[in-house]
Amino acid sequence: MRITKVETCGLRGATPEGGWSNELRPDDVVHTLVAVHTDEGVVGVGSAFTTEDLVRGAIDLFLPHLIGQNPVEVERLTETLHQTAFWMGRGGSLTHATSAIDIALWDIAGQVVEQPVGRLLGGRHRERVRPYASVLMDEAGPMTENLLALADEGFTAFKIGWWKFGRVDFATDERTVAAARAAVGDRLLAVDAGGSEGYFPGNLAWAKRTARMLADYDVAWFEEALAPDDLEGFVELRASSPVPISGGEVLTRRQGFAPYLNRRAFDIVQPDTTKGGGLSESRRIGWQAQDQGVRLIPHGWNTGVGLAADLQLAAALSATDMVEYKTGSAYIDELTNGGWSLDEEGLLAIPSAPGLGITLNPEALENYGTRPTFADSEQR
Repeated sequence: MRITKVETCGLRGATPEGGWSNELRPDDVVHTLVAVHTDEGVVGVGSAFTTEDLVRGAIDLFLPHLIGQNPVEVERLTETLHQTAFWMGRGGSLTHATSAIDIALWDIAGQVVEQPVGRLLGGRHRERVRPYASVLMDEAGPMTENLLALADEGFTAFKIGWWKFGRVDFATDERTVAAARAAVGDRLLAVDAGGSEGYFPGNLAWAKRTARMLADYDVAWFEEALAPDDLEGFVELRASSPVPISGGEVLTRRQGFAPYLNRRAFDIVQPDTTKGGGLSESRRIGWQAQDQGVRLIPHGWNTGVGLAADLQLAAALSATDMVEYKTGSAYIDELTNGGWSLDEEGLLAIPSAPGLGITLNPEALENYGTRPTFADSEQR
């Protein structure tokens, strides 16, 4: 079996708000699907958290290292892409694009051996996993309504983030958290400051004070409390915080995560498999994290393909018992045939079919895809 072509499909028309100061519009393309085709008709799909133009440019650079290669040699191929990116932008959009290719190659490998990807990554430690509903903060009224509706849908865990948190005053921060806690009751509640937003104003003194406040509301973890490059700040914050500290969603490659893990900067590390290098890198990060007593809960503000990858990762890592579920996104809810549904305990089943265990919904590709027929032979 050989790789014959690699295609892209940006998603537009229903791009959800991201909480950014320069807010996303529905037609902005920030999530790009990738299809890797083979000469035997097997097609794998992946997802990259970056715009389609950048992914296509990266693939043009990578094609000589992919065309004609055996797609089931996943880690050899993706490590080759990492190695060849030294001079061309490794760690940025090239790594994001590599993430999608890596996911698609694992999808192919699973189909070839007729096994779910999680089993290829090391085995299935679990058949179900707990998703947390990921929502943007808002004024108390609409945020409460949203959280109550999600609880009615069966979610048992929630994360609120971004908006004005850390950007206005301490009273706004506490009022927002108090409203969320009142809405979700004793269910799990996490708080995300969104420190990776450009020019995030929160500093270490603010983060320490806020962590103490969050402990009063039994918050499960404090995410992105500081700018993502502030390694020393995260180390000091975690050492003093009464609540677990999490981060890492914009870091890339295992080498980028190593200093944060080695310095014990996080209680919970959150690689995004559609950014950081794909399933191959997320698995390696998970291994190092587990050896150092750090939990891995993947960042998942992306697509149904990204969610499928995270579910397979959660199957393969013994300590990864949660995944992020971006609520209210057509790119999650509609992209795959059959969609996603919670069971009576608020858990998601990890697909057990070969590969990622999903197929793409042609109607969703028609509605939201820039190239709706890019993965036609995906009908498997």
